[in-house]
Amino acid sequence: MAGAGRDNTVPNPEGASAADRRAIGTFLDAIAAEQGAARNTLLAYGRDLRHAAEWMAGAGGTLGAATRAQVEAYLVSLDTEGMARATRARRLSSLKQFYRFAHDEGWRSDNPAIRIDGPGRAVRLPGTLSEAEVARLLDTARNHGRDAAARARNACLFELLYATGLRVSELVSLPHAALRGAPEMLMVRGKGGKDRLVPLSDPARASVAVWLAHRDRAEEAARAQGRAPSRHLFPARGAAGHLTRERFHALVKEIAASTGLDPTRVSPHVLRHAFATHLLAGGADLRVIQMLLGHADLSSTEIYTHVLDERLRALVMAHHPLARRD
Repeated sequence: MAGAGRDNTVPNPEGASAADRRAIGTFLDAIAAEQGAARNTLLAYGRDLRHAAEWMAGAGGTLGAATRAQVEAYLVSLDTEGMARATRARRLSSLKQFYRFAHDEGWRSDNPAIRIDGPGRAVRLPGTLSEAEVARLLDTARNHGRDAAARARNACLFELLYATGLRVSELVSLPHAALRGAPEMLMVRGKGGKDRLVPLSDPARASVAVWLAHRDRAEEAARAQGRAPSRHLFPARGAAGHLTRERFHALVKEIAASTGLDPTRVSPHVLRHAFATHLLAGGADLRVIQMLLGHADLSSTEIYTHVLDERLRALVMAHHPLARRD
């Protein structure tokens, strides 16, 4: 990003221009319709572009008419603020997508961000857990809760997550109809509205059956009180109608602490990593794991090989006679 100097411009407290707000809204509507972008993806794009538009307004310009130098100055300001490299890379990606759309729509004759190199993403190995640690978590989940229904729900959540490697948003929003009849395969609606099939283990199917019995009794009582039935496997009274990602994240931390594990090491995403890493360690093909995780690109799945590389190196250093020599 040569040529971009230090800039102390701050976002305009009055917000982006009306034209920029309209352009961002049109862009989000388009990618929602054409690409089937997920709600969380749309929210991320919206946050990134609104922040950039507010910064441009504070600099006396607009997002829609920004030059390459102005885009570079914005990115430099993010670095100056100490923003993480991954966040800066994502914001540049959002800008590139927006300006590509603006060019395709004929709003402007160029893409000012197309030749800007981002900071890249640091290669960070995903955190994971050993098989013994996951087994302890599952045992704790089965006994964590104020009553039998809560314990059955918690067991079902953890068994399903570890058995399938679902994203947390996919797990908490599962429809109960998808689990009726003790299916051996589960159809999951993933990112971009893409469906995939994942197999269910016997322990997961058993935990689902126990939870469904509790869930159905609670739903029957709710109907008797005049409340509408829920379509979700894990219903809740909030706006989403199901257990939220935030509540499940907190629940995972609670159960990790009860298990005796450091809660900072455990999250729903770490359990998804454990699912993939343990499959790979057991000899599963990388392409199969890609399909089960719902990764569009194999490069997203290949990071798990690095996790195993680290484990194999530690194994050799700990047990090989030459590695142990003083």
